[in-house]
Amino acid sequence: QVQLVESGGGLVQAGGSLRLSCAASGNIFGINAMAWYRQAPGKQREFVATITSTGSTNYADSVKGRFTISRDNAKNTVYLQMNSLKPEDTAVYYCAAEVKVVVTRPYWGQGTQVTVSS
Repeated sequence: QVQLVESGGGLVQAGGSLRLSCAASGNIFGINAMAWYRQAPGKQREFVATITSTGSTNYADSVKGRFTISRDNAKNTVYLQMNSLKPEDTAVYYCAAEVKVVVTRPYWGQGTQVTVSS
């Protein structure tokens, strides 16, 4: 069984920073891409950033230049450094990973709340 557990969410003032972490555990043979998504109240879940196993990254336009995704393959962990936070960044942030157990399929974390006050 594979679990993804996020941490690092919280309440921050606009302009502040937070660092999210997501650790994968279980009987893992490998992890391909890892990613962060977010869902604001009343809105659909949206893509934030992704990173491949070799470190290539891609970002949503709304977070480019402010957020940085990184990963530690030895720890099966992905991070999201969020700087210059805005109230519109308020959402539940979810991590996702393509994990190979017997077959490769996506797994999701339970989410962590990020609230940015104005």
